[in-house]
Amino acid sequence: MADDLAPDPVPAVPDDLVAAARHLLDDAPRALLGLTGVPGAGKTTLAVGLVAALNAASPGTAVHVPMDGYHLADRVLEAHGTRDRKGAAETFDGWGYLELLRLLRSRPDHAVFAPGFDRDLEQPLAGSIEVPSGARLVVSEGNYLLLGHEPWSLVRDVFDEVWFCEADPDRRMTALVQRHVTFGKAPEVAREWIASVDEPNAALVAATRGRADRVVTTF
Repeated sequence: MADDLAPDPVPAVPDDLVAAARHLLDDAPRALLGLTGVPGAGKTTLAVGLVAALNAASPGTAVHVPMDGYHLADRVLEAHGTRDRKGAAETFDGWGYLELLRLLRSRPDHAVFAPGFDRDLEQPLAGSIEVPSGARLVVSEGNYLLLGHEPWSLVRDVFDEVWFCEADPDRRMTALVQRHVTFGKAPEVAREWIASVDEPNAALVAATRGRADRVVTTF
């Protein structure tokens, strides 16, 4: 197979974190693990690695359901005058995300279809992630899982645990710029967006660190 068609490598996750995630399954038919942290802190990388490790040991155990599927569509953001703050807490359907989490917890014996997010289109895609009946762990990541106001404070209560991801600041910034460039922004536009949007969001999220059940160093 050509190199450009090779799948991305699955990120390795320390054994203690895999064990901690597996431990959540001891007392319930389904558990929900939240991963939060500032933009670029490696939440998605950790989620993908955890799910892969758990499913390698027991296929079908875990599913990754990111909060990104609850981004409001650009046409809605434009109508509300928030398009230039896309990624801020108010540009997500937090109440809809809360109801999804409640459904995932209450109906482990039924398939549930969650929205995903297409990074090329920069738009949510309804019903693009299946959480099959019998999946025992849902790993969901997003910036705002530990905010103290509704609906986010109610979101926190649905999770069994929420882990806060921390990364080296310089490496995080490099990764954040690269992410924006990969999905279409020129480097200078990416840096302007980070300064005006991502970093104010990061300051808000960083203040929630003390509410986490565990702090995880990602890279």
